[in-house]
Amino acid sequence: MSYNSPFTGQVIQPTDVSYRAVTLAADTQLEWPINGNATDDYAARIMNVTASSSGLSLYMPPANQASVGNDALIRNVGANTFTVKTYDGNGTIITVAAGEAKYIYITSNPDEYGTWGNFSFGTGTSSADAATLAGLGLVAAGSTLNQSHPTVSLVSSYTFTSNDRAQTYIWTGGVTTATMPLAQTTADNWFVLFKNNGTGTVTIDTTSGQYIDGELTKSFAPGESAFIVSTGSAYVTIGYGRSTDFEFGVLTKAVTSGSYTLTASEASNTIQFYTGTLVGNVTVTYPPVVNLYVISNQTSAGGYSLTVTTGIGGSATATVPAAGQATLICDGTNFYNANTTQAGASSLSLLNGSAGSPSLNFASETDTGVYRPGAGRFGVSVLSNLIMDVTASGVSVTGSGTFSGGISGGTY
Repeated sequence: MSYNSPFTGQVIQPTDVSYRAVTLAADTQLEWPINGNATDDYAARIMNVTASSSGLSLYMPPANQASVGNDALIRNVGANTFTVKTYDGNGTIITVAAGEAKYIYITSNPDEYGTWGNFSFGTGTSSADAATLAGLGLVAAGSTLNQSHPTVSLVSSYTFTSNDRAQTYIWTGGVTTATMPLAQTTADNWFVLFKNNGTGTVTIDTTSGQYIDGELTKSFAPGESAFIVSTGSAYVTIGYGRSTDFEFGVLTKAVTSGSYTLTASEASNTIQFYTGTLVGNVTVTYPPVVNLYVISNQTSAGGYSLTVTTGIGGSATATVPAAGQATLICDGTNFYNANTTQAGASSLSLLNGSAGSPSLNFASETDTGVYRPGAGRFGVSVLSNLIMDVTASGVSVTGSGTFSGGISGGTY
């Protein structure tokens, strides 16, 4: 029941707006501050309680001496948990841990113990719902957030979206292309995990000419994987694993004249094809790292050369003739021929070559050497000119000859 004031007609609040700091050193019985009573342990509307040890209790005054709805805010400002009970410790209303604040109120008062309602008014630390906070890349495990990279199987070409953040995509098909969205759309720190578990190369393409590792595309051979991360303007791969089964990458680069500098991504390809029609000499500068290269010059030379170098002053360079191929070793400074002797084989096969680009030539003069002018013919070229042509029927020499030992035999 409620107690009404005969003067105002309003419900009487024995603890109307008041505050008290309580030091709880033993189980303590509170009283209502009736008629100005403030000499004993009285209940206040707001109480900051400090318990000197754990296991202590605070007993509320008799419920039947106050109106239903009478309330109190109790805050634990100490380090020990304490319990708030009904009058004389008859029953537990709430337990208040360190840093917590609990709001209690009388819902029924037929006797001195009454019935009390309660709810948490606040806590000293956050108690946010982890499941509500979990977003892309996060999963709720109890009351905490944990990393999450759910797997998705891909069997056809795919275009990634912003909603793919933190997903793990596993390719299981053959040769295909997957496309990254605009890096500005995904924004800085967006990432996706990718693994090629298929049977063919997957090419990761970009949008609107953006780059991935400094190139427009990135190839993943079967078994290769990486984190693909957005910088907000481009993409980079982290932990790009090269396949031990398909470890040789291929670079095809068009050249015309002048100087070209390979990026680290381009130079990571062991097999390299140079194409195009040369209108001038070409010099390609490689990063100064130790590596093995198989370089094929597939340009239309037009009398011009293609030279590879590390760009370090005084270092050895290598010139690869048109229609020629060279296996080269870079020691981080110099380029050397990988083979100086033919070992473990009974024969050596050369390309046919031409007078301007003999199959077997000299690094400092690539238009001088030997080549195959046609079926059953062996030619010697000097400065792009066929000087000697050897066939099964004899030898044809262009120009005059000097024979220090004379000529004998046959008819002249």
